[in-house]
Amino acid sequence: MTAPLTGLRVLDLATLFAGPLAATLLGDFGAEVIKVEHPSRPDPSRGHGPAKNGVGLWWKLLGRNKRTMTLDLSRPGGRTTLLRLAATADVVIENFRPGTLEKWGLGWDELSAANPRLVLARVTAFGQFGPYAHRPGFGTLAEAMSGFAAITGEPEAPPTLPPFGLADSIAALTTAYAVLTALAGRDRTGAGQVVDLAIIEPILTVLGPQPIWYDQLGHVQERTGNRSQNNAPRNTYRTADGGWVAVSTSAQSVAERVMRLVGRPDVIEEPWFATGEDRARHAEVLDEAVGGWIARHTRAEVLKEFEKAEAAVAPVQDVRDVMTDPQYAALDSITTVPDPELGRLRMQNVLFRLSATPGVIRWAGRPHGADTQAVLSELGLTDREIAALAAEGAL
Repeated sequence: MTAPLTGLRVLDLATLFAGPLAATLLGDFGAEVIKVEHPSRPDPSRGHGPAKNGVGLWWKLLGRNKRTMTLDLSRPGGRTTLLRLAATADVVIENFRPGTLEKWGLGWDELSAANPRLVLARVTAFGQFGPYAHRPGFGTLAEAMSGFAAITGEPEAPPTLPPFGLADSIAALTTAYAVLTALAGRDRTGAGQVVDLAIIEPILTVLGPQPIWYDQLGHVQERTGNRSQNNAPRNTYRTADGGWVAVSTSAQSVAERVMRLVGRPDVIEEPWFATGEDRARHAEVLDEAVGGWIARHTRAEVLKEFEKAEAAVAPVQDVRDVMTDPQYAALDSITTVPDPELGRLRMQNVLFRLSATPGVIRWAGRPHGADTQAVLSELGLTDREIAALAAEGAL
């Protein structure tokens, strides 16, 4: 079966992490992604986190389904070659500071002149304009600026940042969506365009109604730990055998089932139990009842009884649990990928399932510059031209 993005060519010029992950998501569904890295300064994700036999494992995930080549865009030969590549591409994804591509003679004017149908996705911390545009930035700053950190953590504890690339990942999903939206527009107009994506914005959107609450009511959401201002009981609870489970009662019927299960049907008759917001104001009472019952049962017993009662519960799992979870196994959420460097690898599968044209992981991240010669030869460069680029330091 032909993947839905087969025939789409994407040049991934970006690093760490939103831009490259967006390119990965496109590659998972058939796009030909060419990862362009600096000859002596590869994408830093190759060196982030643990490695095996000197091979970065994060890169194996982030670099999957990508061909890899080297090119120094700041050199004349690199600039010329990139323009030749852009003329064959549908999408370029970059995350240099605003003005960097223009400094190299590779801005939108030059790229669109080489290929009027090109979509240029520019992924930066703060966007292409505004007072912060030229500041260095990472997803951590977006997590702080957006309001995420301010509402995360215990009430009397410091604001909490996530220990993973949350803002970058949300921005990557948004970038892939933005690129496909721009390509749909190109199908109607015949012309490409620029996608300007600021990492500080998508996370602000997924935080929900906070701006409109403040605008209309002056309401500022505060840190509540695992509790919610909108419903209760909602928390993590420790089981008799030292495990943890998470309980949610966003639906009124589920809240009633939970209280019956834990032996406190009496609270259902309380006037304040009728709405999630009122229940949240009585979270101490509800947590004591639910937490006390859970503390007397093992995690397996809690999960079994909650399922029997049709109440919402999940185990708090670490990665060891995830790797053996039967639901993830049924979905093949963690799949096996063969790799010539490291053998069999297990990693997250493609993001969703399509019934007719599914995505697939064709290969894991390849070595730095592994496909340079092949990509340039396919572009029509002769061995002499490739040697000249290498002599110039452009490869």
